[in-house]
Amino acid sequence: MAEFTLHCFAQSGNAYKAALMLELCGADWQPRWVDFFNGATRTPAFRAEVNEMGEVPVLEHQGQRLSQSGVILDYLAAHFGRFGWADEAERRAILRWLLFDNHKLTASLATYRFLLRFAKTGETEVTKFLRGRMLAALAILEQHLAERDFVAVARPSIADLSLCGYLYWPDEAGLAWQDYPAIGRWLERIAALPGWRPPYALMPGHPLPDPA
Repeated sequence: MAEFTLHCFAQSGNAYKAALMLELCGADWQPRWVDFFNGATRTPAFRAEVNEMGEVPVLEHQGQRLSQSGVILDYLAAHFGRFGWADEAERRAILRWLLFDNHKLTASLATYRFLLRFAKTGETEVTKFLRGRMLAALAILEQHLAERDFVAVARPSIADLSLCGYLYWPDEAGLAWQDYPAIGRWLERIAALPGWRPPYALMPGHPLPDPA
C-alpha cells in the first residue's frame, strides 16, 4: 500500500494541485478515483467516511485525513520540506497568494469551466459574471508575473502549484495564453519541473465515464 492516498478525479483542478505536489515531491502515493459526475461526493457514505464537505481532494496519510487543497499543500510542504517557505515572511507571502487563488481565481474559473463544459448551461448571466471575475483575477496574475519567474517567492512554491491548478486546460475555459504571455511563460516553467505531468495523465477518470 502506498504511503499517501489521494481521493481525486481527473477533471478536478483542486485535486490536481495536490496530485502535482505529490508527484513533484516524489511521494509514494496512489490515486483513489471518486466518481464525481455520478454523484459520489454527495452520498451519505462519502460524507460520513471521507469528507463531510462533500468535496475532493482528500489526502490520507498516517491515519490523518486532510481536505481542502490549500491545507493539503501546506501539509505536504512541511512534510517534504519542499515548495515551502524559508521564514515567516515567505510563509505569509505564500499564504497571501493561496488565499487569492482560492477566493478569486479558482473560485471563478473552476465554476465557469464546470458550467460551460460539463453542465453545458451555455452563456448565462451567471457565466458572464464568473467570466468577468476570472478575467480580472488573470489580469492581476499576468501583471504580477510580468517581471518575475514565480508568484510568491524567488523559486517555485505551493502558491504556484495552487494557482496553476486550473490553468492547464485553457481551451476548456475559453482562454488563450497568447493573451497572457507572462502566465504562459510561468506555466512553461512549472511544466519544466522534474516530475511534472498534466492533469489528465496524473489522475484517473479521463475521459469522462458513461452516465450511470
